[in-house]
Amino acid sequence: MLTVDFSRFPLAAGDRVLDLGCGAGRHAFECYRRGAQVVALDRNGEEIREVTRWFAAMKEAGEAPAGATATAMEGDALALPFPDDSFDVVIISEVMEHIPDDKGVLAEMVRVLRPGGRIAVTVPRYGPEKVCWALSDAYHEVEGGHIRIYRAHELLARMREAGLRPYGTHHAHALHSPYWWLKCAFGVDNDKALPVKAYHRLLVWDIMKKPLATRVAERALNPLIGKSFVAYATKPHLPAAEAGADAR
Repeated sequence: MLTVDFSRFPLAAGDRVLDLGCGAGRHAFECYRRGAQVVALDRNGEEIREVTRWFAAMKEAGEAPAGATATAMEGDALALPFPDDSFDVVIISEVMEHIPDDKGVLAEMVRVLRPGGRIAVTVPRYGPEKVCWALSDAYHEVEGGHIRIYRAHELLARMREAGLRPYGTHHAHALHSPYWWLKCAFGVDNDKALPVKAYHRLLVWDIMKKPLATRVAERALNPLIGKSFVAYATKPHLPAAEAGADAR
């Protein structure tokens, strides 16, 4: 299940991609399939080991084209172990709402992104997320949980302050909002509640089968209750005068 829409966020074979806070690796795997040179980074060593195993399985199965590379590694989003301008593309999906110093994370992403490179940022959307917080303290008051809810204009303002130029936004995963509302209403750790189990089966069926009816329904509902807000931006090239000064 991808949150980034690659029809709006073009990726070319050979692009150097950083999936920051990669989690289980869903976006990293898609970039690898598209021929990119992927680095998947997360602070969770267990997830990194699992992503490494999946990269190896994909290579063995021939899922990645010739020239594609993939590496998974542990790391700190606030101190990325890469030189300036290392990547053509950076993706950070459902991560910034967990990190107290979100401005610091944005600064690090901008540092390692080359001028002219592209970045995709996804966070939980304000409205659906506010419902979750209202229904359940346990949803967010946990170690490593969500510490803020972004309004769209707030996230875009932070991106601009970091030196990025946003060029597009959308919402995603409308069908997942009711699932999380049910989880919060019946208990976030209660997977046995009948409404939660039934809706989970629906989501699994939708992900596996991709029926036209649910695809159309989700597209129609995304502007209203899409669970995620997605923003795309570029890192501007240096103005000619500033570039000349740096060269001196």
